Amino acid sequence: MEFFLTSLVVCVTPGTGALFTIAAGLSRGTRAAVIAAVGCTLGVVPHMVAAITGLAALLNASAVAFQTLKYLGVAYLLYMAWSTWRDRSELTAERESEPRSAGRTILTGVLINILNPKLTLFFFAFLPQFVSTEEPYAFLRMTELSAYFMLITFVVFVAYGRFAAAMRSHVISRPAVVRWMRRGFAAAFAALGARLAFL
Repeated sequence: MEFFLTSLVVCVTPGTGALFTIAAGLSRGTRAAVIAAVGCTLGVVPHMVAAITGLAALLNASAVAFQTLKYLGVAYLLYMAWSTWRDRSELTAERESEPRSAGRTILTGVLINILNPKLTLFFFAFLPQFVSTEEPYAFLRMTELSAYFMLITFVVFVAYGRFAAAMRSHVISRPAVVRWMRRGFAAAFAALGARLAFL
């Protein structure tokens, strides 16, 4: 229960993955939001694998490695801010049927969470606290807890995305609202990037 509650707080706290899923829901509807949630959830896998295989300890012991990962995340956030700010396309339902849009959405979601230091900290520092080193099946226990975290991530992000999609009709026909919405997301991505840069 303690792990579940902590994981829920981590997932519900607005971050880059939630922001990306909300943006997908607002711009392209429920399907895009669910696809974005899938991408963000898949982005959890590398952190999970690193923690389970012992790479977590190596990275946690190397300040240079962690700083490199952190600044890669910052760079990608700033790129997301820049591309969102430059986006001048209209929000239309037809955009959901663009070729490879699902693949691009999933790839972006994966990259966002791969470079998310919050997940790195969670898996590299927090997850091992719930597994005893003397436990005979520690590997399976960490895998089980990680799977719960992924499930919670997916459910929370889908909820965020569906809510955003439900509000879509209220903003899609208002160019001024759409413009300020994009600027808001761009500013949020930039702010998150700047915050991570100075942690």
